[in-house]
Amino acid sequence: MKELMDILTFAALLGSGLVAGIFFAFSTFVMRALGQLPQNQGISAMKAINVTVLNPWFFLAFFGTGAVCLLVAFLALGSSAGMQRAYLLAGCSLYLLGCLLVTMAFNVPLNDRLASADPDSSGAEALWAHYLSRWTLWNHVRTAAPLAAAGLFTMALCGGK
Repeated sequence: MKELMDILTFAALLGSGLVAGIFFAFSTFVMRALGQLPQNQGISAMKAINVTVLNPWFFLAFFGTGAVCLLVAFLALGSSAGMQRAYLLAGCSLYLLGCLLVTMAFNVPLNDRLASADPDSSGAEALWAHYLSRWTLWNHVRTAAPLAAAGLFTMALCGGK
């Protein structure tokens, strides 16, 4: 059982790190670059990104890591003890809440509003400014949560010491 738990924890670690890296890119330069474009171009580019991201590779990293976290949490409740268990449960919680839940509760609704917007409309400038600030704020959370989760999974693999 320990070997299976270590493999799953390692998978959660890698997935969390990968997802954190994807979101880190958006938080540190992609959104800034889009914000420097004229609003109609920025909106159009972000709409294209939001369509393109819906692909099997991203889903595997994003949702696959979530599924692994659910399994790790379930197994940790029944088999791990002490600090290792605490690290596993905290890492899983951070990924599931700070990454998946934040995405569904905040970033996706913003993306949906942007998808229905006319980039050349009179209200597009205000919509784009609001989108850039709010989406990026929640993306910072989505960056920090899986990065911290990866650190906690690392600590769990080190025996919880």
